[in-house]
Amino acid sequence: MNHEPRLRPVDLARLSGLSTQQIRNYEDAGVLPPAARTESGYRVFGDAHRRALLTYRALQAGYGPLAATAVMRAVHGGDVPGALALVDEAHAGMHEQRTALRATREALEALAGRRPPPQPTPPTPGTADLRIGEVAALLGVRTSALRVWESAGLLTPPRERGTRYRQFGPDDIRDARLIHTLRRSHYLLDQIRPVLDELRREGSTEALRAAVATRGEALAGRTRAMLTGAGRLAEYIEYVEQGTADSN
Repeated sequence: MNHEPRLRPVDLARLSGLSTQQIRNYEDAGVLPPAARTESGYRVFGDAHRRALLTYRALQAGYGPLAATAVMRAVHGGDVPGALALVDEAHAGMHEQRTALRATREALEALAGRRPPPQPTPPTPGTADLRIGEVAALLGVRTSALRVWESAGLLTPPRERGTRYRQFGPDDIRDARLIHTLRRSHYLLDQIRPVLDELRREGSTEALRAAVATRGEALAGRTRAMLTGAGRLAEYIEYVEQGTADSN
């Protein structure tokens, strides 16, 4: 450590495009190891802080600021296994996102490969929405199937005042058609739910397909950033452990 270059907060700030106050905040948060102080109280940084800062910035790009901060604090607290567990947790989360995205993509392919049930005739202004029996006849299913889908939370048709009859509007019929098509492709109700949620968010299967493609590209980019951050972290951990061994 005695032969390390002396770096000021401004030197690290220029290196990373940050402000000197952010560098001080990083040290206070444990993102950087504790800095030595001059007799007048000024912080003195060295190569270890430069390496830590570059590691944190690489981790931040892939894992986000909260996870990156937690990882660096664990390393500087001497808990390397804990830091690696946080990395594993982040990768597991990415795997879950990728699995859900793949399921949605496969569901869309199943929809494209199936001949959909007859399209409902768009209601004209002033006409009533369809009732459950009419929707069942339109799709070629039993009313009990529609009730099961409703009980599972996949359909939420509003109720008519007084009679409490279900009223299926165009969006409800669209959802019922999608559920029916995917059920014919042997999709479970729990597998259909996220596809429905995404469809409602995007508004159409075409928009959902475009959103899935965009999200797939984003996940690929983030995975690459995570790999870069993990590689930088591995180098930094080796550096820290080597310094600890030398001091002993």
